[in-house]
Amino acid sequence: MYKSLLVESLATGTIQNILCDPAYDDDKLYQYSKERNLRLICPIKRYSSTPPHRIKLAEFYESKEGQKLYDNRKISIEPLFEIVKSTFGIRVLPVKGFGNVKSFVLVCVLVYQLAVYYNCIIGVSNPRKIKRMLCC
Repeated sequence: MYKSLLVESLATGTIQNILCDPAYDDDKLYQYSKERNLRLICPIKRYSSTPPHRIKLAEFYESKEGQKLYDNRKISIEPLFEIVKSTFGIRVLPVKGFGNVKSFVLVCVLVYQLAVYYNCIIGVSNPRKIKRMLCC
């Protein structure tokens, strides 16, 4: 359910690909994404009993184009998650439910961005170092 909400929130017409970790490898989610003109890309394991439609998905993921697209996670999504987790000392989220998690993460990102912006304004040499500001 919450995964389809994430896809729905991205179906704006400007996004073509959704790069996901293996937890999003779900036939219903692939179909849901396709119906909204989005391409869901995530790692897929092949087995001897893998159906043909999933083999096509795996082949695209393993292709040069698929790997080039998926590699964008390394320079966009994953570093942001790591910064937020490290800065705020998050190992396990203190809230449950899609709405609560979404709100919690957005507040963390907002606080981080405001602190970095403030450091830029006052001329800190490395404005991304904000743990001291947060008493961490």
